[in-house]
Amino acid sequence: MTERGPIGIIGAGAWGTALAQAAARAGNAVLLWDRDPEVARAIRDQHRSPKAFPDLALEPAVTATSDLDEVLALDVVLLVVPAQAVRDVCRRHGEVLPKVAVVCAKGIERGTDQLPSAVVEAEWPGTTVACLSGPSFAAEVAKGLPTALTLGVQDAELGRALAERLASPTLRVYWTDDRTGVEIGGAVKNVLAIAAGMVIGKGLGENARAALLSRGLAELAGLGQAMGARTETLMGLSGLGDLMLTALSPTSRNTAFGIALGRGESPQAALAAGGVVEGYWTAGVVDHLAERHGVAIPVMHAVAEILGDRLTVEGALDALMRRPLRAEGLP
Repeated sequence: MTERGPIGIIGAGAWGTALAQAAARAGNAVLLWDRDPEVARAIRDQHRSPKAFPDLALEPAVTATSDLDEVLALDVVLLVVPAQAVRDVCRRHGEVLPKVAVVCAKGIERGTDQLPSAVVEAEWPGTTVACLSGPSFAAEVAKGLPTALTLGVQDAELGRALAERLASPTLRVYWTDDRTGVEIGGAVKNVLAIAAGMVIGKGLGENARAALLSRGLAELAGLGQAMGARTETLMGLSGLGDLMLTALSPTSRNTAFGIALGRGESPQAALAAGGVVEGYWTAGVVDHLAERHGVAIPVMHAVAEILGDRLTVEGALDALMRRPLRAEGLP
């Protein structure tokens, strides 16, 4: 990496703002981008975001712009937009691209079935692409509560350098060359969190939720391995760790969405409650990938069928409970 210049962050939503706070606490100057000039101006002039955590005073080292090319001219840029928006944002560049892009989206692109890092590599040739994931509620990171994340990057030296740039007394960053595992864990856990939410909303009990998550974790591991991920990554922060946080908390958007479905709301009505529910967009993609790789994912397949209005929650429960008995460890 080159000399320590500012870190750019594309996306001034809750997660982007939280990462801006974390990066500033780690000793970095931070340039945060939002497409809305008024949001960028408020961050610069008032040092507060009208969009994310308006009551939180931002770190002095955080500033903002609505000029995307100004951010892309920096050496290190964090892409903090929804997975389905990554390609569109990447295509809005001018002549200059960052040396290193760290993808912070948790999902898989619909239509191409590509992980976000692959999307960025296709759109930004010559840029080195990493990904950052793990159990992290944005509000807690923004407040400076202790958090640990995993950085997926193929170059170990770069991984160490990026971890050192981002780490602080309240943020611990690990790194791995298993970028695929980091991204799969972050994407697939959202689908399982929707399933866990449906169990809560339907009032099926804690036994059912524990069983569903245990079997769902096995599905995540099976699919991840088929796609080239390592088991230890999927059992780490970005897989099991993120699943525990997301699926065990009703404040998670994906879990809350599932709870609404379990209570009888339609997917469309539940989505209207607001916020990005990445698992909604990812479920069908995961189903396609599992079919392509010949991996059985009965729990996540049921979620995809429910979201596609091809199955009810009651029908999914019946189908899962009536599956042929088998030895544990088999899909």
